[in-house]
Formats: sequence, C-alpha cells, structure tokens
Amino acid sequence: MLTLKDYLLNPCRAASLPYWKAMTVSVPPFMKIIHQDTFDPAVCADYSDEPYFRLYHDLKTLPHFPLPEGFSFSCAGPDVLAAYIAQYYEGGGISAADLRRYEEHPVYCAQLWLTILDEHTGAVAASGIGELDPETGEGILEWIQVSPAFRRRGLGRCLVAELLRRMQGKADFVTVSGQCRNPYRPELLYRACGFTGNDVWHILTKR
Repeated sequence: MLTLKDYLLNPCRAASLPYWKAMTVSVPPFMKIIHQDTFDPAVCADYSDEPYFRLYHDLKTLPHFPLPEGFSFSCAGPDVLAAYIAQYYEGGGISAADLRRYEEHPVYCAQLWLTILDEHTGAVAASGIGELDPETGEGILEWIQVSPAFRRRGLGRCLVAELLRRMQGKADFVTVSGQCRNPYRPELLYRACGFTGNDVWHILTKR
C-alpha cells in the first residue's frame, strides 16, 4: 500500500501516477504496471508493452523561455482545450465532458489550463494543463501539445516554463510523464526545462 510519506521520498519511483490519482485509480485485471527496476522483458510474450518516463522538477531554478513575438498566453476552458487536443493529440485526446469532470478534481486550477495563441489569427498554437495537489504539494503537467504548424519555434518550452512559473510558490515540486517511444521525443522538451530523473514505468496490457 502506497503511503504519502513513501511517495514524497521519491515520487517518480514510488508510483507511475501522481499521488492523488494513484489513490483513486484501480488497475484493471488485464493490465500490469511495472517499474523498470523489476521489469522482465519475458512478460512481453503475453502482454503488449508501452513504457512511460516519469520526471521531476524541484521548482528551485526555473527555465526562462520568452514567447516569440506575435504569440500570447491565454487560459482556456474544457471546450476549447478538448477540441484542440482532439485535433492534434495522437491517440484521440480527451472529450470536453471528461475535461469538465477535471474541473471537479481536487487538483483543478483554472489558471493552469493554458494555451498559446497566434495573435494574428487567434488560432491555438499550443496548450497544456497543470494541476496542483494541496495534499502532497505536487504540481502535475498533462496534455502538453504544440500544433504541427507551430513546431520548431520553442513554443513547447515557453508553455512548460510558464506553467512552472505559475506553480512556483504554490507547489513544492512538479511531475510529468510521457511515452518513451513518442517520435516527437517529449522527454527532451521537459529535460530542457529542468526536469530530471530516470524512472520508467511499463504499462503492460494483456494480448
């Protein structure tokens, strides 16, 4: 049984999910979640394997990536974010109804539902959701995405840096996770913003 004390000693090693979610989510019987330290590749004969990195930021030194000219930050609601995520997030994204349920979570913070807008067209160029857990002091990043047309401009780093800035003084640390095999290599983005760690969790699904 995961305890708060054990989690805070090493969040990314203690659980594959943020603490509040780990306490509420049940792993279905057809799935296993195994840390890299105890992972045996032999299990892949019966399970498909999707490895996820999990990284940590102590919020002591924040990255500084100013927005390029012509872009600005704006907070957004579930309808805008769901439509944007569904359009560009590989794997289908999340529905507006599901995002509305996010607003009921104890970690919800409206100021951390953030987009970057193209000031010339009003188009959403990037988006991300941050959360704050008052029980653990943990900040959480989710659904970080940059539109294909706006990539290679540093907008992903600007978005993550701004979310971290908004969390400083409200959170003690921040965690983020993502697919290790993602061709866009999001891990490099987070490391460029000061995230550290080497924890990998294997999500195994019965074939």
